[in-house]
Amino acid sequence: MVSYLRLSRLVIVLALVVVASLAWISPAHAASFDRQNLRMTDLSNQDLRGNDYTRADLAEADLSHTNLRGVRLFDTTLSRANMEGSDMTGATLDGARFVQTNLTNAILEGAYAFGTDFRGATIDGADFTDVLLAPKVNAMLCDVAKGTNPVTGRDTRDTLYCP
Repeated sequence: MVSYLRLSRLVIVLALVVVASLAWISPAHAASFDRQNLRMTDLSNQDLRGNDYTRADLAEADLSHTNLRGVRLFDTTLSRANMEGSDMTGATLDGARFVQTNLTNAILEGAYAFGTDFRGATIDGADFTDVLLAPKVNAMLCDVAKGTNPVTGRDTRDTLYCP
């Protein structure tokens, strides 16, 4: 009986230690910039994974060489932004406006881009692997697609399935 009580006390103490130590560990929290004016902001070379920029204004912002994996850019204005070398793998880009945006060597692999506006965007070396695009948008991008992504080694035209 005595050993059973000691064992149960030990289990309770260990459980409390585990719970207390977990309380000190704070998981990384993604920041929300929903509807914020971030025009001309310099966010270059930063790790912004998982952040939410829904309906934010990032026109003319510098997002070059930025980790944007899993970022939410739903209905975001990115006109004339510099996104050279950015990694948007798995990002939500639905309704985003990349008008005249520099996407040179950007990685958009597996991004959700339905209804996204890429008019006038520079996509030299961009990787569009597994990005579902409207047929008209895909054809427009194929008209200007060239280059090979230096990170993934994939040809831009191949990732867009250009003829």
